[in-house]
Amino acid sequence: MSDKDPLSSLDEEGRSRISRMFSGCAEVVGVEHVASVISGDPSHSGDDQLVAYIGLEPSGKAHVAYMLLADAIRDMLDEGVNVIILLADWHAWVNDKFDRDMAKIAIAGEYLTETFRALLGNPPEGEEAGQLRFLSASELMDSGKYWERVLRCSKNMSLSRVRRTFSIMGRDEDSSDHDLAAFYYPALQAADIFELKVDIAFGGMDQRKAHMYMREVADRYDWTKATCIHTPMMSGLKGTGGRMDSFDHKMSKSDPGNSILLDDDHDSLRTKLKGAFLEVGNPSSPIFEIAQFIVLPKLGSITVSPDPKYGEPSTWDGLQDFVDAVSDGSIHPLDAKMAVADGLAEILDPVSQHFSQKPELLEAINRLTGSQ
Repeated sequence: MSDKDPLSSLDEEGRSRISRMFSGCAEVVGVEHVASVISGDPSHSGDDQLVAYIGLEPSGKAHVAYMLLADAIRDMLDEGVNVIILLADWHAWVNDKFDRDMAKIAIAGEYLTETFRALLGNPPEGEEAGQLRFLSASELMDSGKYWERVLRCSKNMSLSRVRRTFSIMGRDEDSSDHDLAAFYYPALQAADIFELKVDIAFGGMDQRKAHMYMREVADRYDWTKATCIHTPMMSGLKGTGGRMDSFDHKMSKSDPGNSILLDDDHDSLRTKLKGAFLEVGNPSSPIFEIAQFIVLPKLGSITVSPDPKYGEPSTWDGLQDFVDAVSDGSIHPLDAKMAVADGLAEILDPVSQHFSQKPELLEAINRLTGSQ
């Protein structure tokens, strides 16, 4: 393997641009492709326009970890990247979402679209630099070359190789031997990336296996190999400790009691976080993760307001100081939880305001998910 600096072709501003573009990522794989485009080589589509993509199954309500994806999108939009959100409706069908009812999946897709508009403050939409696009997999699959891509992405991949990607669907390796369609899922995801001529494929760390599968296919056919970026995973409220390779510990909308949904009201946030796991001194505890990834970056500080009988209000602008204060007893764990809940309520208010203007859509997704 070459030890050459993948950013060697860039001047200081080019390096700074990449740093800003991927500032919130836990991992960047293959940054040399983006670096080459910034230094003057053609993008995947043959011009100088960088295109990024994320594929998301319309499968229910969004939780707070989606804010990390929105932050990654915003960073790329600010740097002139055109960003595609692929509403992966047929992928959701393969993954048995909403009992494979495409009408219900379409409603969830509309909800997902409005969720990202709310999180991003309604950015300009289109195919130009710094604009956002929404596209359904149904539309993409109408391409004459799409299914050829799927076959090529499947060819010479063993069943055991495909099984190793099943965590991208929230399944374990032995869960789908009865379901041939599931074995095409990673090929579908790889085909999406190639068909859209993507320069940057992104998602949470749970999507890493799909992206590595795509890069393996690209090597086989000498196709353009997209840079892959991965945002941090957030633990469910019950705590850490799941196997990292299966992401059993991650926050998931399929378990509302273990996650913070974007439409949870202030009282719900306080109730959920009151019962959330908090290991004193462990910054990987869910409460501290929410503080680190959501509250502190967006508000700049956390305000703790204990009962006046037990102490004075205090403000904390650094995660480690906040963690240490809980450890040494300066902040009671319950007060720490309520402070994070109050910060989240402030941050999520614009999302609530956005959906208050779309009551029919909110009612429809509530019916689909069994929410009130």
